[in-house]
Order: sequence, then structure tokens, then C-alpha cells
Amino acid sequence: MNRFYIIISFIVFFTFSCEKTPKAETPIIIKEKIIKQFGYTLNDFDVVKDTVKNGDSFGTILEKNNLFYPQIYNIVQKAKQVYDVRKINIGKPYTILFSKDSLRTPQVFVYQPNLIDYVIVSLTDSLWAEKKSKAVKLIEFQAEGIITSSLSETMEEKKLSPLLSNELSEIYAWTIDFFRLEKGDNFKVIYSGKYVDDSIYVGLNRIHSAYFEHRKKPFYAIEFETDSKRGIFEYFDEKGKNLRRAFLRSPVQFSRISSRYNLKRKIAYYGRVRPHLGTDFAAPIGTEIRATASGTVVKAGYTRGNGNYITIKHNSTYSTQYLHMKKRGVKKGQFVRQGDYIGSVGMTGNTSGPHVCYRFWKNGKQVDPLRQKLPEAKPISKDLKDKYLTYMKPIKQQLDSIGSNVKVLDNSIANN
Repeated sequence: MNRFYIIISFIVFFTFSCEKTPKAETPIIIKEKIIKQFGYTLNDFDVVKDTVKNGDSFGTILEKNNLFYPQIYNIVQKAKQVYDVRKINIGKPYTILFSKDSLRTPQVFVYQPNLIDYVIVSLTDSLWAEKKSKAVKLIEFQAEGIITSSLSETMEEKKLSPLLSNELSEIYAWTIDFFRLEKGDNFKVIYSGKYVDDSIYVGLNRIHSAYFEHRKKPFYAIEFETDSKRGIFEYFDEKGKNLRRAFLRSPVQFSRISSRYNLKRKIAYYGRVRPHLGTDFAAPIGTEIRATASGTVVKAGYTRGNGNYITIKHNSTYSTQYLHMKKRGVKKGQFVRQGDYIGSVGMTGNTSGPHVCYRFWKNGKQVDPLRQKLPEAKPISKDLKDKYLTYMKPIKQQLDSIGSNVKVLDNSIANN
């Protein structure tokens, strides 16, 4: 019997002594994700994100978030040094950072007027305001298309930005009539888009090179920097010829001609035959009007017939005039460069619809600008031309090799 108990005791002892001592559980540490935005670590604050509502103003937003007058007045005075806070718009986002304590004091106000820019206003005793911009990443794309109806419809079918149509029409303004494209015309483009926060698209940057085949004839346009000090880029063909002319073809981007220069036209407004000495470009009210060439504004005023108008003298040979503006954007004596904003399309003066009447003088006589053999832009220098031809070759090869699908290149080409 004693032997039996000894054996049982041995087995029990052996069993328990052989069991592994349980290990203490290691606590799982969950690290808080650090969120940085606008130069602040948001984890350090209570964060309120909202959008401007109907009836909101900068002052009422602050008042709703525990700030009161005269403190609000002092904040407004400081903020308007960098941004007109009266211009905050309905639907635009703002962020308020509060202290993480029982007082929950507002520390920082951030307003985003667009996807790139933002305004920071410090709400603490050391009041200050600053306007900043997010880093913009440029990503290069390439695309192609075949015209079946119009360029804009082809862009839409390809899910491409309509701004590409505008850019192409500007680049080829003097070589291709985009109102007379034919079925089967085709294009290839290399361009870049702007992104913030790595993945948010904020718009087209610009076209870097393009190929357009119109009526079976090829037209190349390759961007090249001609003035590194001023950052001026121009477009040249495969032989180094500048695509730009001394004058833009149209003072309004991507508009339509509603009435041409005609010495025997019957003008509906007057009800009789009367020479029409201008070219009418129809566009919505408010559309920007551009100077077609560089020069000095010699007239800027209003008459009953012309409405708001300006006249630009380009040199001893050429002058241009722009009529029926809603608003003049320049003053007499001001120098403007080709493409500069000079006013907006309107219906002032004697007119039956929104348009700009574009008038053109050569040697003191009004002529049809679309029938003039206008001077070309200043040619590229010999030294630059040699550099351009070397630079152009691989880009032309890249254009020629673009296939039938739109594709994104993996390389980002710049960071601002």
C-alpha cells in the first residue's frame, strides 16, 4: 500500500514539475498614427474641420468657436494683411485647432481657398497670419486620339481634360484651324498634371510636346526654354521653326467667329448695309480678352458705339482695338505683353450679343487680320537652334512611339 502511494506521489510530482511555466503576456502597444497637416501635428490638438456655410463670415465663424470682440477685430486686422478675409466663399473648407485641455482654447484657424493654397491665422496672444501653398507634384502623361467629330468630343471620349483642347489650339493657332478639323485628323501629346498630397489632381500644368496630323500633314510642337533667366518657353517644329507669330490669331481663347471683316455687310443693329471693319469673336460675358501682341495702350475709354474699348499700338506699322468690353483691365499708357489680360467680354455699346469686336490697323488703314501675312515671332538664335535640334530628337522619337492608349509615365518630373 505504501508503495502504491509512493508511486502515485512520484507521478503527480513528475507531471507538475514537467509542465512549462506559463509566460507572462506581452502587452500590445498600439502606436497612434501621427497626422501632420499645414505644418502642425494634428494629434496635439482637438481638431474641427468644416466648410463655410451660407451667412458665415470670418468673424461669425470665430465667434461660434469661443472667440469674441475685440479679440476678433484684432485677429481680422492681422489676417487681412495677407488675405482679404471678406472673400471667404461658401463651400470652402476650414480647420480650427483647439488646445487639448479643459479650456479648449482655439489656437489656429486655417482656410483653404483652393486645393493648393491655404491661409494660417494664429489665434493666440502672438497674433500672426501667413499664406502658404502645398507642395505640388508634377506627373508626366502621354495621350493620343483620332478626331471623329471635334477635338473637344475626342478629349471627352478619352476622359482627358478639356484644357488640353485649349492648350493645343493655342500652340497651333497659326498652323491649324481648329474649327475646320477633319475626320481622321489625329494627335499625340506629352503633358504634365499637377497633384497635391500625392494623389489629389488639381489641374493641368502644361503641354511639353505635341504632334498633330491635319489633312495628312504632320505638325510637331516641342517646348524649349529660350530664356532661362525669365523662364520663357516657346514651341518649335522639328526643324527649329517657331510656331508662334508676332500676333495671336484671336483675342479670346477658343471662341468662335460670329462675324467677319466685311465691307458690304448689312448690320442687323443698324438695319442697313454698313462696312464691318472688325472681326467679331463670340464668347460668354466675362470671358478674358487678351492682347494679341505686345504694345502700349494708347486709348482706354467708352463711346456710345464702341462701349468699353481699348486701343494698343504695337509698333509704327500695327495697332489693334477691342470693343464692347464688360470691363477694361488696363489703363492708357500701360505696356502689355502678348497674351496679357486686358479686359473681359461684354455687351456695352451698340451690340446685339456678347462678343469682342477685334479691329486691326496696318499702316493706318483698317484691314482684315485673318487675311494678313503677319510677321513671325523672333527666330531662335543659331546657338540655341543647335541645342534645340539635339534636345528635340529624343522627344520626337517619344512622340512617334506613343501607342493607341493613354498611359501614365511612372516618373514624376518635378517637385515644387
